[in-house]
Amino acid sequence: MSGALAWFLVALGLGVVVVRRRSLAVALVTGQALVLAVSAHSEPGAAAALAVRALVLGLLLLLVVSRTREPRPVRSGVAPLMRGGFAVILALAFTWLVPTLGLTSRNAERGVLALIAFGLVAVATRTATLFQVLGIVLVENGLALAALQLHNGSSAAIELGVAFDLTLIATVAVVFHERIFAEFGTGDAGALRSLRD
Repeated sequence: MSGALAWFLVALGLGVVVVRRRSLAVALVTGQALVLAVSAHSEPGAAAALAVRALVLGLLLLLVVSRTREPRPVRSGVAPLMRGGFAVILALAFTWLVPTLGLTSRNAERGVLALIAFGLVAVATRTATLFQVLGIVLVENGLALAALQLHNGSSAAIELGVAFDLTLIATVAVVFHERIFAEFGTGDAGALRSLRD
């Protein structure tokens, strides 16, 4: 994988952290997953699994966006520039602290660590449940990038299993999002603070 492609994936991930519109964030994550699928052209099984996962998750998340329109924007409490700054700082800390992962290039390793950092920041700083799901998908995309950049490659069966498992996790998270939205009329995770035993 070229360094430019790895950094393009990272730029898409950073976009998910800072954008405000849910539909734009879904488009960025889906585009990122499709770029991963195209980059796996040397492994047809992995490419097919990643492409199917990207399309299924993209359609599922867009369906959720259309079914759960927010009456007013869900504010995260952390400004977009601050979220982006936190994400970049965490990504830099990961690249400095984590030893080499044994991938084919150092750029790929940095890209993987950046995507994981961006996913963690998205989950930690966004109160909209759909953005938290997108943070999980960002981490998934980072792990998919790592699997594609292993020296010996990865088995198509492993790729299919991982893609299925991660799609199932995201689907369950989406069901929770819809349930929260139906109960509280918003996808704001802050509304869950009102629950008591």
